[in-house]
Amino acid sequence: MAEAHQAVGFRFSLTSDGTEVELSAPALQEIYLSGLRSWKRRLSRFWNDFVTGVYPASPLSWLFLFSTIQLAWFLQLDPSLGLMEKIKELLPDWLLLSYHGWLLEPHGTMSSPTKTWLALVRIFSGRSPMLFSYQRSLPRQPVPPVQETVRKYLESVRPILSDEDFDWTAVLAQEFLRLQASLLQWYLWLKSWWASNYVSDWWEEFVYLRSRNSLLVNSNYYMMDFLYVTPTPLQAARAGNAVHALLLYRHHLNRQEIPPTLLMGMRPLCSAQYEKIFNSTRIPGVQKDHIHHLSDSRHVAVFHRGRFFRVGTHSRSRLLPPRALEQQFQRILDDPSPACPQEEHLAALTAAPRATWAQVRRSVRAGGADALEAVEGAAFFVSLDPEPAGLTKEDPAASLDAYAHALLAGRGYDRWFDKSFTLIVFSNGKLGLSVEHSWADCPVAGHMWEFTLATECFQLGYAADGHCKGHPDPTLPQPQRLHWDLPDKIHLSISLALRGAQTLSGNIDCHVFPFSHFGKSFIKRCHLSPDSFIQMALQLAHFRDRGQFCLTYESVTTRLFLEGRTETVRCCTREACNFVRAMEDEKETDPQCLALLRVAVDKHQALLKAAMTGQGADRHLFALYIVSRFLRLQSPFLAQVHSEQWQMATSQIPVQQTHLFDVHNYPDYVSSGGGFGPADDHGYGVSYIFMGDDTITFHIASKKSSTKTDSHRLGQRIEDALLDVASLCQPRQGQRGRCRPLGDDPGHRCGALSSQSGGFRAPRPSTDF
Repeated sequence: MAEAHQAVGFRFSLTSDGTEVELSAPALQEIYLSGLRSWKRRLSRFWNDFVTGVYPASPLSWLFLFSTIQLAWFLQLDPSLGLMEKIKELLPDWLLLSYHGWLLEPHGTMSSPTKTWLALVRIFSGRSPMLFSYQRSLPRQPVPPVQETVRKYLESVRPILSDEDFDWTAVLAQEFLRLQASLLQWYLWLKSWWASNYVSDWWEEFVYLRSRNSLLVNSNYYMMDFLYVTPTPLQAARAGNAVHALLLYRHHLNRQEIPPTLLMGMRPLCSAQYEKIFNSTRIPGVQKDHIHHLSDSRHVAVFHRGRFFRVGTHSRSRLLPPRALEQQFQRILDDPSPACPQEEHLAALTAAPRATWAQVRRSVRAGGADALEAVEGAAFFVSLDPEPAGLTKEDPAASLDAYAHALLAGRGYDRWFDKSFTLIVFSNGKLGLSVEHSWADCPVAGHMWEFTLATECFQLGYAADGHCKGHPDPTLPQPQRLHWDLPDKIHLSISLALRGAQTLSGNIDCHVFPFSHFGKSFIKRCHLSPDSFIQMALQLAHFRDRGQFCLTYESVTTRLFLEGRTETVRCCTREACNFVRAMEDEKETDPQCLALLRVAVDKHQALLKAAMTGQGADRHLFALYIVSRFLRLQSPFLAQVHSEQWQMATSQIPVQQTHLFDVHNYPDYVSSGGGFGPADDHGYGVSYIFMGDDTITFHIASKKSSTKTDSHRLGQRIEDALLDVASLCQPRQGQRGRCRPLGDDPGHRCGALSSQSGGFRAPRPSTDF
């Protein structure tokens, strides 16, 4: 999601107040500490793994297996009846979860080794693997050959550099390979052997926790509610069901009852990021933040009209039912007490630059330790927004854009941006999330959000009058109002933080639109990858928008490996540029353009699979750069790599639990995804989600201060590009159904398909209860 902005800005995370932070620890010491942290995490999980079962079986199974082996040894028998020797013969060179051949095979085909591997995975997985069952069996992320990484990097920048600039970059790359690469690579190899992951802990520290920028827009991202449906218009009722559903998810998480995510239904992904979803807060520091995580929390912190409350979530060690939670939230909504001076805007400090907030936090803690502890120690933060939000019939486009802006930025003071996530409930019952990025990546938060939406609608449900099912509990104590005794000296800091937050919020331009002309089912019928199809359309749209190609960042998971996070796919390839130029050349025929599209899609798929299997370039270059900084080696090549600007940052939001939603009978009950800010002051942040089979929702963000970008204009370009690319797969006689070349009216529509293009379909009823 928003990681592209942080990845660009991490070089500034090594500075504070304009001076360079001393990284005095030698590289070997830092590698040693990385491994020590890894082993501590393993030990902390040991007891839980032992009780719940260690892959590939439970402790009882291990006892049975040990006894069987001993008996077989005594009788001189082969307990596998020759099976293990056969497996060794067929698959001699890879361990079970280190095999990636299945990912590299053509779609719809499966080789004999892959079939054997899949059968083994299913056998060893058992019938009901638990969330962390695979953790001890996941392979470590490999360190790619440095020569191959440099080659891939040079290939990726060739389309956007002039001949002179590329030649100079190639010279710097060769100098790096000759003088420094082998030494830096040795340190990374050593770390990969000792620590759980050679890059992830440095990624978390330097990209996120050492960043001194505001979290607002720059790092945090948002996730939306259903687009067309609001299950109840009652704010307190929606909050009650949503909070209960979230706490049910936490309950399943603590008991490891959430099934591990299987990529393409076959390969387990690392589950380490799930550990910090709840009870976590990012605590600011002058030079570096840290994540404070509690093993448990039995309350949520609630903000409403400038006031803070502590709401207990349990009674007699049992989770409060939704109707009781609704009652507590309604009490807060009905409370007429005003906010105390400066309390209303206090949370704006969490949107301030991190060093500023760290300094002011000491004074806040001195005057309101109990209140601050209640907020930072909550399971999560809840904001009861006094305004409505969501899609409206009167102005669907503007209302959806305002909804996205409210989730991403709010008013700058009504979200606690440090919390792992803030649940936002609007006055008309609409929901949303604001998510802090350092603890995990979007798919983990998205997994939780899918469960929440499905549970609160389909399992918990609402009564006919819109209230939560059940009965209120009059014996519950009133929600506890939190009091802050703030010293006068921090009032100016709060005012400055609020002004800065409002400036950031006012400068962000959000645009959201559902594209319903076709979806992933049509793209698959064209025998193309849906994600690659969208990425090629984005390249075409951006070229029409800016008249040039640019570095394009697409985030892809590396959770195939233990504690993996993300890798970058550089989507602006030579093949993609050839396709875009052909689309803008009226001399090229549709069959020629379609052939170039398939070549570009194949290239993108190859890059994506390489990134997922640990063979990407960017994280390797990042880690090499960090080692060079520890060793105080100056590398012009690495410095140039990390001075790049990503003018388009993109991300697909995956739908991971399709079984929770009945898209055929309830097509509108599908999450509409989320978005994030741009990575560059003159760039775009673009995310997209496939809603069912026939709709794609796009979230676009840019900065109003830029004269080069316009989120609405790019949205129109994307819609036109999608229709144009789709027209290649449906050849027609006569004039080609392409949009006019760059420079024509930006509000134009496409040719033959434009008669049905309306941007928004008619909005559905806002309530369904």
